[in-house]
Amino acid sequence: MSTFEGVFVNDQWLQSQFTQVELRKLRTKFVSARNESGTVTIQDLPPVLAKLKPFNEVASQDEVNRMLNDSYSNLAKELDFEAFLRVYLNLQSRASAKMGTSRTFRTTSSFVKSSTTMLRHSISETEKASYVSHINNYLGEDKFLKQFLPLDPSTNALFDIAKDGVLLCKLINVAVPGTIDERAINTKKVLNPWERNENHTLCLNSAKAIGCTVVNIGTQDLAEGRPHLLLGLISQIVKIQLLATVDLKKTPELAAMVEDSKEAEELMGLAPEKVLLKWMNFQLKKSGYKKEVTNFSSDLKDGEAYAHLLNVLAPEHGTTKTLETKDPTERANLIIEQAEKLDCKRYVTSKDIVEGSTNLNLAFVAQIFQHRNGLTIDKTKSSFAEVMTDDESTSREERCFRMWINSLGVETHVNNVWEDVRNGWVLLEVLDKLAPGSVVWKQATKPPIKMPFRKVENCNQVIRIGKEINFSLVNVAGADIVSGNKKLIIAFLWQLMRFSMLQLLKNLRTHGQGKEITDADILHWANMKVKQSGKTQMDSFKDKRLSDGIFFLELLSAVEKRVVNWGLVTKGESEEDKKLNATYIISVARKLGCSIFLLPEDILEVNPKMILILTASIMYWSLLQKAKTEEEDRPPPEEDRPPEEEEEERKAAMDEAATEATNEDEVTQEKEESTEHDNE
Repeated sequence: MSTFEGVFVNDQWLQSQFTQVELRKLRTKFVSARNESGTVTIQDLPPVLAKLKPFNEVASQDEVNRMLNDSYSNLAKELDFEAFLRVYLNLQSRASAKMGTSRTFRTTSSFVKSSTTMLRHSISETEKASYVSHINNYLGEDKFLKQFLPLDPSTNALFDIAKDGVLLCKLINVAVPGTIDERAINTKKVLNPWERNENHTLCLNSAKAIGCTVVNIGTQDLAEGRPHLLLGLISQIVKIQLLATVDLKKTPELAAMVEDSKEAEELMGLAPEKVLLKWMNFQLKKSGYKKEVTNFSSDLKDGEAYAHLLNVLAPEHGTTKTLETKDPTERANLIIEQAEKLDCKRYVTSKDIVEGSTNLNLAFVAQIFQHRNGLTIDKTKSSFAEVMTDDESTSREERCFRMWINSLGVETHVNNVWEDVRNGWVLLEVLDKLAPGSVVWKQATKPPIKMPFRKVENCNQVIRIGKEINFSLVNVAGADIVSGNKKLIIAFLWQLMRFSMLQLLKNLRTHGQGKEITDADILHWANMKVKQSGKTQMDSFKDKRLSDGIFFLELLSAVEKRVVNWGLVTKGESEEDKKLNATYIISVARKLGCSIFLLPEDILEVNPKMILILTASIMYWSLLQKAKTEEEDRPPPEEDRPPEEEEEERKAAMDEAATEATNEDEVTQEKEESTEHDNE
């Protein structure tokens, strides 16, 4: 019996965008595109892509060629299979846009909505200048980067310096301190391709871990310094930094904007940008401003909302001149001057305000909020913030599951797990991603959902599917999710994450071969890997000895010798040393290629759930390298041929089989005659 042989790529998100049928077909097309030298370049693709959907429906070969010319400057660039898939997705999104829809193709919806991807490859010079100023300000004194800073915003120095990955890794740490252990960053003046790739891999996996959408961005894109992709990623990192305090937990004064616990729950479920708009309108009401600000673009172009906001927040710097001025550009200049008196950094120019630059206006409003939010804590409402705040352990788990779900490329973006899963829709999206075809969409209701029973119906389907894929859901009903039972939600999400990891391992031809993978298999694999170097073993994923981190560093070293710098490893005897090891483990694993969302505390406290996922992720990466090696050694699949040609071959094969059968019969007859002759 033949076993199923899957097609796999390093990037788990990229893998998730295709079915195995699609991957096998695309691999066949990739192989067929090889030129005389045996390689595939971008300029080899038009005749191949023009035959594939959706291009064969909306574009000729010449149009495909034009799209490639518009998207890529170096058409002679060699592609591996993963890079080919990214080119395919990029062009597919352009074809989708040409047809006037972003939902025509299953594999493009996440790409099209991604804020890191722009279908037009031009960039905003004012945005670039703003982010360059941000980088010069926050990283100007960095021990390594100060030799390259300040950057000149009028040049492409930003994109050149980003090519080695150091700047982006450092910027992530500015946005969310401690995300990357900087000892894991390769920081030499001249890096070899392997070291650069490690930095970019570390950057992308860390960016996902802080909430960035890195859909369709690969390490090669960063190494090439592609401006529109880099600027999109930098924009997200800066945005995460600036919106960090726009949160009820970090700014409990936000409770002043709600009247009861229900409104507090709704506030918790809003995206930071929505909270910022709510805050802005809350303050504008005080000034008598009648219009509602619903966006950071057109509603702010005339500058009136800014003028009223600053007059309310900083009356000591208030002036009637700003509103009396009729010229929008002059008014915008006065607004910026007034904000600078509050020590707000200059993220916008008057032109950005007048033209309605969404990203830069958002940054400007966030700066105003940070320096003067104008809120006071109300004792009668402060309890809302306390009730809505989770304990540290629960908060860590919520963050982990939120980042993981958002990394899957589902359409719904999760801002708060406890609130966003209660209607069941995003859980159905995740289930459909992990177990394609399991969701009966005709029986599901898409948000916004007004009727409570529709939410229960969605969640009942979630529970039904969970039971079908053998989740432990004894006495659990859809109503438990709708009611926001955190304990049950955590239990369900954990089983989802575990199921996702085990499915990846199960599908690996080199290991799973379609067999179910168990926790015991993962434990055994890790122990065997470490045992080969004569090191210690772990008894279980609850083994308290794991808190010093040594086992995982030995495991990482066992799967890739050069990835761990043992000169940086501590003995893990004190709590401080253990934490140093834990932060190093997470960064080294991400640098290797593991997409993980745990925190150092999960290792220090030996959280068995997160320990299992960490081990399984390392196992998946290791076995994937083996699978890729075998893939390269295998003879290429035959190119797709017309049905009539396949039919002729089938008939020829049948004739050959018949001939062989006849020959076998003749041989058998000869043997029988020979036997009879011997007997005589």
